Amino acid sequence: MELNDKTILITGSTDGVGRVVAERLGASGAHVLVHGRDAARGKASVAAIEAAGGKAELLVADLASLAEVRRLAEAVRAKTSRLDILINNAGIGTAGAKRQVSADGYELRFAVNYLAGFLLTSELLPLLTASAPSRIVNVASAGQQAIDFSDVMLTRAYDGVRAYCQSKLAQILFTIDLAEQLKGSGVTVNALHPASYMNTTMVRQAGVTPWSSVETGADAIVNLAVSPDLEGLSGLYFDGLRESRANAQAYDAKARQQLRTLSLDLVGLVSATSKEKHS
Repeated sequence: MELNDKTILITGSTDGVGRVVAERLGASGAHVLVHGRDAARGKASVAAIEAAGGKAELLVADLASLAEVRRLAEAVRAKTSRLDILINNAGIGTAGAKRQVSADGYELRFAVNYLAGFLLTSELLPLLTASAPSRIVNVASAGQQAIDFSDVMLTRAYDGVRAYCQSKLAQILFTIDLAEQLKGSGVTVNALHPASYMNTTMVRQAGVTPWSSVETGADAIVNLAVSPDLEGLSGLYFDGLRESRANAQAYDAKARQQLRTLSLDLVGLVSATSKEKHS
């Protein structure tokens, strides 16, 4: 994909694999919208992209707050009239034995790793559609666990690894569900596990010795974002550079519908099904 005059938003791009992806895409000619929670780190990321001859702007938002997710979407719309690629990369890992909640009272990993991306994508879909052909990349994980719809917020027997794995599988269910909704729009959406235990802050905080590099993970993310070989392909899950299969629940249409209905309710949007029931 030719990246000159293309605008790309990468969440969680002030550190780790997201920062490497932002620097690569900026060096290739894209206008990169860098996102993070820490303004100082964000400014350093923007400076690195600009020093390499690229174009970048910083957007600061805490994705643990749905109000801030909405403000982030507003900021994107204010800065650009087009959005060619959205990479939902921001996330938090498995570290921490105690259950935490977001600003909206939702289990924190489900809120940040999945629900924030769900809402941000929904808010930016008109811009992505107007810019078609465009792409959405959801950075998930090979660590996946089926969602228990009777206890999505894990109020019983909380476990950080389970919370993380559930949130990552939710991203993949969303990817497949959204791909079906976007057929014929020119917008594609795919998900991936970039690499196992990269040398990131998230992995180190979990007490795990890194197995792979952020550069390897960045290769996989950039591939989904810009490779001409993936033009028109949508609703797929990749393990690194290879197409793969996710947890079986991802291919369960009923589970995807349950998650969609729940997510729309949690973020305060109304589904088409609800509209039909009340019309």
